[in-house]
Amino acid sequence: MDNTATHNSPRTWFLTSSLSPLSIRLIRLLLAHGDYVVACLPPSEIEDDHRSAEFRELINECKSNRKDREGWKDRIRGIRCDGRVMGQCGAAIAEAVQVFGRIDILLCSKFEAVVGTVEELGTSPRTNNLVRDQFETIFFSQVNFIKAALPQLRAQHTGHIMILTSIGGHIGTPGMGVYTAATWALEGFCDSLAYEIAPFNIKVTIVQPNKEIQSLTNKIIFAPQLPFYDSEINPAPSMRDMLTNVLNVNPETAIEPSEEDIQYRYPRLPPATLDKLVMETVHALTAIGGHENPPARHIVGFEGSVAVKEKLKTVTEELEDFVEASVAVDIFESELKAEAREGRSVFEEAPRSGSVLGAGPPT
Repeated sequence: MDNTATHNSPRTWFLTSSLSPLSIRLIRLLLAHGDYVVACLPPSEIEDDHRSAEFRELINECKSNRKDREGWKDRIRGIRCDGRVMGQCGAAIAEAVQVFGRIDILLCSKFEAVVGTVEELGTSPRTNNLVRDQFETIFFSQVNFIKAALPQLRAQHTGHIMILTSIGGHIGTPGMGVYTAATWALEGFCDSLAYEIAPFNIKVTIVQPNKEIQSLTNKIIFAPQLPFYDSEINPAPSMRDMLTNVLNVNPETAIEPSEEDIQYRYPRLPPATLDKLVMETVHALTAIGGHENPPARHIVGFEGSVAVKEKLKTVTEELEDFVEASVAVDIFESELKAEAREGRSVFEEAPRSGSVLGAGPPT
C-alpha cells in the first residue's frame, strides 16, 4: 500500500542545512502549515553567533506562549550534524525517523560559494584546497545525506528528494568556476539517481533560483585576487565585484581586494531585503515539496528562466551548425541521420528505440 502523505497534509521535512535566511523562512512556513521539520545544524555555522542568531530566535518563538506558535516546538527537531561526515548523516536520519516516524521530503540545502578564477585557485596549496573544500560542501556532504536517507525512503516506498542549487547548474559564471563545477556534479549525480530510485516511488527535483539568491544568503569565500583579472583590465563579467559591492554596504562585512589572504564573509542584509530576495524560492519549495508528480527541474523566477532558455538556445544552434560533424561519425545511413541533416531534432525519434538515454526524466 502506498502510504504517501497527501500534498496538503502534514509532512516531515529533513533540511540538510538550516541556518540560512532562506531555510529559516522556509521552516517558519512549514511549521505554520503544520508540517514537521528536522533541521540539521552545521557545527561551523551554529558556532557563529551572527549566523545562528535568526535560528535561535525561531527556537525561542517555538517555545513561547504565542497563540500563533502553538505546537511548533513539538514539530521541530534541531540536530547538530556535519554533512561531510557520513556517520553523522546516518545518525541524523535515524534520529529523524525515531522522533517523527518517517521522512517525506529530504531537502539538500547546503551552500557556500568560492569566488576566484581558475588561475587564482591555483596559486598556492591553500587556494588549491579551496577547490576540494567546495566539492566537500556542495557535492560530497549532500551525497552523504542522500545515501543515508535512501534505505528509509525505499522502505517507505515513498519520498521526495529536493536539491536546492541555482541556475549555476546550467550556466557557467566567470570567477565561480569551482562552484559551478560542484553544482553540475551534484545535479548530474541526481539526474542519474532519479532513474535508479523511480521504481521505489521516490521522486527527485532540482530547484534552481538565481545565483545571487544563494550567494547573498550564505558564506562567501574569496580567493586572493590576481591583478590580471581586475575588472579594470579584464572585461569579463565579475561576480567578485558584484558580491564585494554588496558586502561593502555594511561596514562589518566590508572587504578589500587582496593578493595574499583568503577572506570569508556572511553577507548581512536587512530583513526586508532578505524577504524580497528569498521568498519566491521558499514558496516554490513548499509548492513542489511532496507533490505527487513534481518536476525534475524547476527554475525559480523569470530572469533565471530567460537566462537558461538563452543557454539552451545557444546549445541547440551549435548542434544544428555542426550537425554534419556529428552525423559523420555514424557508420550506417539511417532515417534519423537524414532528418538531422534536414534540421529536425534526432531526439524526436529517440523514445521509439527504447533506449533509456532517449527517455525523459522519470515521473
